[in-house]
Amino acid sequence: MKTLSLLALLLLIAAGAYFAGRQHHHHSSAAAPAAGAAAAVYQCPMHPWIKSDHADAKCTICGMALVAATGGPAADQAVDPNLVTLTPAQAAVTGVQTATVTRGPLVRTIRVNGVIDDDDTRHRILAARVPGRIEKLHVNYVGAEVEAGAPLATVFSPEMLTAQRTYVERLKGGISFTVSERALARERLLELGLTEEEIRILEGTLQPTAMVNVRAPLSGTVVSRSVYEGQYVETNDPLFEIGDFSRMWFVFDAYEPDLAWIKPGQTVELTVPSLPGQILTAPITFIDPNLDANARTARVRVILDNAQRLLLHKQTAQAIVRTESPETLLVPRSAVLQHGGKPVVFVARDGHAYSAREIRLGRSGDRHAEVLAGLREGDRVVTEGALILDGQAQLAHAAVGGGDHDHGTAAPTPVSVAAPEHDAAAVELLKALAFATADAADALASDDLAAYERHLAHLRPAAAAYVAGFAPAARGPLVGFADKLVAGPDLDAARRAFEPFSTAVADAARAEHLHHREKLWIYQCPMTPVLGTGRWLSRQPELRNPFFGSAMLECGDEVN
Repeated sequence: MKTLSLLALLLLIAAGAYFAGRQHHHHSSAAAPAAGAAAAVYQCPMHPWIKSDHADAKCTICGMALVAATGGPAADQAVDPNLVTLTPAQAAVTGVQTATVTRGPLVRTIRVNGVIDDDDTRHRILAARVPGRIEKLHVNYVGAEVEAGAPLATVFSPEMLTAQRTYVERLKGGISFTVSERALARERLLELGLTEEEIRILEGTLQPTAMVNVRAPLSGTVVSRSVYEGQYVETNDPLFEIGDFSRMWFVFDAYEPDLAWIKPGQTVELTVPSLPGQILTAPITFIDPNLDANARTARVRVILDNAQRLLLHKQTAQAIVRTESPETLLVPRSAVLQHGGKPVVFVARDGHAYSAREIRLGRSGDRHAEVLAGLREGDRVVTEGALILDGQAQLAHAAVGGGDHDHGTAAPTPVSVAAPEHDAAAVELLKALAFATADAADALASDDLAAYERHLAHLRPAAAAYVAGFAPAARGPLVGFADKLVAGPDLDAARRAFEPFSTAVADAARAEHLHHREKLWIYQCPMTPVLGTGRWLSRQPELRNPFFGSAMLECGDEVN
């Protein structure tokens, strides 16, 4: 009985709790819409910066259900999805840090690898001047240091013996041989490799020899040796290669984008494995203007003093080029986020508010990036904690139904780089200039300097009017050429001054197709004295060259 009474009591308590719970749930459900209607933003109790306008949303970090924000700055968050506002406690938790946008030089460090090579201007290849046999090698190993004029090898050459005998015979023959014959025999000895000193010895002893010494043309190091004693060689066979290692070149490849930073005169900090702990510094002396078609790189040269022979030929080296651009607007690179390839930063406002803003960047340095648009000097941008703010901004965009993560920055202004076109007024000015130029060319073709002087009175004003009436012409070649038009003192001087001007006017008329509409003809001569290829306008289809006149009147071809 006691057991049944206890079971009945438990059932009564459970039933009471059930009905009480249904009653409480009824009241809570009735009150929830009112609270939801009052709240515009819901936030996570544990991570208050996680917000949404949906009551059933959950925290993206811990998974807890979001609760209604109670007033304060968070309640206004949905007004601007790009604006994230934190309380002081939230800002401390997120660890947001900011930096100021400043102006200054953009610094970039470029790291390169290259090779230590010898100076090309001090590198020689010695070849055999006469056929013969290597009788003796005075230097028989690579790496030997030699002085200028020192013998490297002795060659037994019957051809040299014959040439010396010929010269000695002509010396002994006296007046039997002319001066030119003796000079010719002497020049032959020099051609075969005899030095002036050896010829003077021969003139004193009058004893021909078949032995000829191969001597070092400069002081340096033997880079290669191609012969051995007893080997037969023919004329022009390579014997030795000598390089001057007292001055070396460090050569490295610079990629095409890096060429905007690298300039002659910049200091390079060089390290080589054979000199651990040492940094060698020297300026850039030359940048090859020819790019490698496949690698898209240019060769850069640094000259290094190597008097102590510390640098080794063909060894690898690493270098650092520290570059600076002129002063510009700078933003820390750590502040820049990327959205679909668009750079975005968070700009700090008062009261721990941070606004997402799209910017335009230029070049990137080591720690900063160049700002082209979107920021001003003195703006404070978030450098740490920006990813957390960005996550909240994206949730806010999703909450208001935003599609793209748009931060309101205006698109870059397009700049036309198309070739400028002539309007109707400019065409008329060019037409007057073209006819005046054709008349002047006709006068020069007729060798009539006086008539050319009269036409210059119309040509100069026509050129000035065209340059003044068509702005792009003021940046063209006509400005400089028109000022150099002269009437003398003779036809040659007038023609040399007229040729560049005439060619520029003919090219302008051809680009506008003026010769097709106005019954003008354009001719070209491939051997003009100033430009090499000069052009001129003519009112007549007859070919008459103004740059040579009657001397070569029909030199040229029509240009369509």
